[in-house]
Amino acid sequence: MAVLVRDDVLLGELASVGSELALELLEEAGVDVDLGVERAVERAHRGFALAAGRGRRAADVDPARVPPGQYVTRDFPVLSAGPTPHTALELWDFSIVGELDEPRSWTWEEFRALPSEEITRDIHCVTKWSKLDTVWRGVSVDTLLEGIETAAEYVTAYSDGGYTTNLPLEDLTDGKAWVVYGYDGEPLEPEHGGPVRLLVPHLYFWKSAKWVRGLGLADHDEPGFWEALGYHMYGDPWREQRYWGD
Repeated sequence: MAVLVRDDVLLGELASVGSELALELLEEAGVDVDLGVERAVERAHRGFALAAGRGRRAADVDPARVPPGQYVTRDFPVLSAGPTPHTALELWDFSIVGELDEPRSWTWEEFRALPSEEITRDIHCVTKWSKLDTVWRGVSVDTLLEGIETAAEYVTAYSDGGYTTNLPLEDLTDGKAWVVYGYDGEPLEPEHGGPVRLLVPHLYFWKSAKWVRGLGLADHDEPGFWEALGYHMYGDPWREQRYWGD
């Protein structure tokens, strides 16, 4: 479900608009930004949750699969801001840069030729909805990093539109993360992050960056877009790490 702030902007995913405009949009949405960034973002997302979260803790769902504070939905809510990027596939590439001997890059054809796998995982959004048994197809980050020697301990995922998010490298390896191009047997739709998005299902879903174009390896942790606005640096749904101090 989309949530309009104004005629040309959808609220919920302010990644592509920059921090100053993000705060303007929060204010337009009726959020008191004088509360501070962290409280403003939290207040806004309570509204997003009301708009997007149709589901409840269903009686037929094993409660052990649902993190605290989450509700199960059958929908796949779309919470977006600004125009969705549409990069022509002949211009698209994916790169690994930073703390490694030589950067790596794949064109769309080269990326699609890599070994892929089907992944079935539950996903959990910071706006408090959870969707169970989602089915994806994509390339393991382990495959992309194969043969790379690095002293890096952290990664910044970067996307079309200027969005970034930060993760420990160990949270992307050993079968824990993928770069996916298919959802539910179909090509991944742009509104859900296509042509490809990062999939890190054990963390809150904002860490699974939409429209991802690369990974930057680093020896230090650098906050991404939402993290700089008050979101938690790690984002473990089982520990309710939504915001600074959680």
